[in-house]
Amino acid sequence: MLFKFLPKEVNFFDLFEKQAGYAVDAARYFKEVVSQGVIDESSLENMHEIEHQGDEIAHVIHAQLNKTFITPFDREDIHALAKELDDVTDMIYTILNRLKVYRIVKADKNLIEFASVIEESVNSVTCAVKGLKNTKNTKSVAEACIEINRLENVGDAMRDKMLGELFDKEKDPIAIIKWKEIYQDAETVLDICEDVAHIVSNILVKQA
Repeated sequence: MLFKFLPKEVNFFDLFEKQAGYAVDAARYFKEVVSQGVIDESSLENMHEIEHQGDEIAHVIHAQLNKTFITPFDREDIHALAKELDDVTDMIYTILNRLKVYRIVKADKNLIEFASVIEESVNSVTCAVKGLKNTKNTKSVAEACIEINRLENVGDAMRDKMLGELFDKEKDPIAIIKWKEIYQDAETVLDICEDVAHIVSNILVKQA
């Protein structure tokens, strides 16, 4: 569907901004759903639609990369950035789907805390991606990347603390298995955001 409306001259920066925008939508909606503790077919469908839109943009980027002779930066970096941004949205959808599969229908304070950090990190990812348009103003991009790295470290500490509490307090081994996987997946979103930051940083270094 998106292919019909693409201009002849493809602006990769605009496509990346759209892709990052869907990641923001996914993070925001994820936080809303887990805060309410209502994970049903409707909420999963809404998240799947966001994830699908992000996939479409990623497909457009890859398709246009194969057709475009001159690109704004290295082809491998365009491919990597599109993949990692897509992975952010995919992973958020995966967590929500897992919550539904595991029949978890109540709000969990730890997951809500994770959702807030994920939203912060994805917002910083968007700032970093938008900053690629103007390589003369790298300060805001660098600051966004530093913040993403900081939040990834926060996520590591949160995951370890939450897993420690889980093993200390939870007596049901099935519940331990479920929440261990969910908390680890939540931290993985922050790892992927950090991967985006590394790609963006590398792009700036190459263009300096």
